[in-house]
Amino acid sequence: MCEGGSTREKSLSVRISNDGLNAVFQCHRGKCGAVGFKELFDSESKGINVTTKNSHVISASVKSDIREKVAARDQHKTPAPCFTADHLGLTPLSQEVVSYFQNRCITQDTLKRNGIMQVVKSSNQVAVAFPFKRDGKIVNCKYRGTQKRFWQEKGGEKVLYGLDDIKNVKDIIIVEGEIDKLSMEEAGFLNCVSVPDGAPPKASPDENLPPIQEDKKYGYLWTCKDYFEKVTRIVLATDSDEPGLALAEELARRLGRERCWRVKWPKGEDGKQLKDANEVLVRLGKEALRAVVEKSELYPIRGLFPFSNFYKEIDDYYHLRLGDERGVSTGWLGLDEFYRVVPGELTIITGVPNSGKSEWIDALMCNLNSSKSWTFALCSMENKVREHARKLLEKHLKKPFFDAPYSNSVPRMTREDLEGGKKWLNDNFFLIRCEDNELPSMDWVLKLAKAAVLRHGIRGLVIDPYNELDHQRPSNQTETEYVSQILTKVKRFAQHHDCHVWFVAHPKQLQTWRGQAPNLYDISGSAHFINKCDNGLVIHRNRDSDAGPLDEVKVLVRKVRNKTAGTIGDATLTYDRVTGTYLDVEQI
Repeated sequence: MCEGGSTREKSLSVRISNDGLNAVFQCHRGKCGAVGFKELFDSESKGINVTTKNSHVISASVKSDIREKVAARDQHKTPAPCFTADHLGLTPLSQEVVSYFQNRCITQDTLKRNGIMQVVKSSNQVAVAFPFKRDGKIVNCKYRGTQKRFWQEKGGEKVLYGLDDIKNVKDIIIVEGEIDKLSMEEAGFLNCVSVPDGAPPKASPDENLPPIQEDKKYGYLWTCKDYFEKVTRIVLATDSDEPGLALAEELARRLGRERCWRVKWPKGEDGKQLKDANEVLVRLGKEALRAVVEKSELYPIRGLFPFSNFYKEIDDYYHLRLGDERGVSTGWLGLDEFYRVVPGELTIITGVPNSGKSEWIDALMCNLNSSKSWTFALCSMENKVREHARKLLEKHLKKPFFDAPYSNSVPRMTREDLEGGKKWLNDNFFLIRCEDNELPSMDWVLKLAKAAVLRHGIRGLVIDPYNELDHQRPSNQTETEYVSQILTKVKRFAQHHDCHVWFVAHPKQLQTWRGQAPNLYDISGSAHFINKCDNGLVIHRNRDSDAGPLDEVKVLVRKVRNKTAGTIGDATLTYDRVTGTYLDVEQI
């Protein structure tokens, strides 16, 4: 196939079967990886069936050994078992067995059409016989003895039970047991088959299917693959227990999830979950069983959903039952008109140095904690822990941490205030900090933030600022591509954990800056900061006494994706230097 590539790499491995009749090969070159099956002998001449081009794969000594094995096999070959009712010793069903099936709502007509018989084994024990047929001929037989003991004929072909019933049909129902197949017939479904070997205890964790030759547990699917080629709809009606669900998953993986539906078994009159088709037939009747199958749902495909999966969420949103989905108040009425905090969103914040970005976020967190009891994870690399604690405590207690000339009118917080404040900090804020000299990566930050969600139930994450993270990227990746990638990761974190994220990003150097507010496109790195975020804010402090009070801070809302939570606009707040708090201008 690949001839070893340009270097003629010898990476082909061949495994010859014990009987010497065939071989499995695999190429281990990364750009090839071909896997296949080869019959070494044809059926008539018993000669090596390998092309001249590839004949070097099998050495002369191996060929000789294979010939000897084939000769020995042919000399002592056991004739194929003769699967006929007479040969198997099958006899018509006794009245006792017929009554057993009647108690399970299976009629004699259904038993007769499916050729159900019985066999008497040693100790005069009667076992029910389920003949497995292909094109009208018995190719195997499965027996059900007392206490649900099952066995099959030695040398029988592994096929689906009821195989002839799905020949040339486009819709197929697959059940877990033979009696379930008969139950489906009672409900009017002839296009039904049962798996021959029951269900696995649990689904395989590996999504990659094994090669067909090694997929022995589900070999009956491959021996019957011709029956599925033109099928457009496969209803998986396996049992409702864990093995049944595992079987449905294994079948869907092999047959294609995109053409699979699944049956959800209803509850009985006692409110308990019914297990399978026969239990529904016995407890609720054939019409109920038919209705359940007709209402089967599309088999779930990871990442692909119908809108019906979200109807309840949509209804709750419409009726305002979700609480915070239209946003939580920031604590400033003048700002709420333009920006409210929605769980699961990303807010990008920028502003020139010393404009109060971090101070404003701290004040916002204190407001959200006070009104909604939100807790937070803080990845704030520019702040020393003690300085950050001081700022948060001042805003919470509305008292200065130290005595200062400009705070004579407000007394310093007491020791009792400090002790209570420390407990408040410990209960509501969790620090994400890198203990060594290396800069933390975004993946590292989000991993710890996820732990904070699961362990402490945080509702907000602050990453302040962007340029303090490690931003090494592959040489073939542009900065724009890198920024897009990390912002996508942050947004997914926010959405998956219903956690609002505030991300502080500094603007690029403004060479001709004259005191005006920057815009979101001035952020250093990429325009993706504004393209990817849900909300974009600029924090701007007045530095010109002729333009207004120097303690005036503007929150410029420049992007709001969710129109139910805000809109573009400017809000003005007044900064209290003593306590680090912000007030609406109207409250002054």
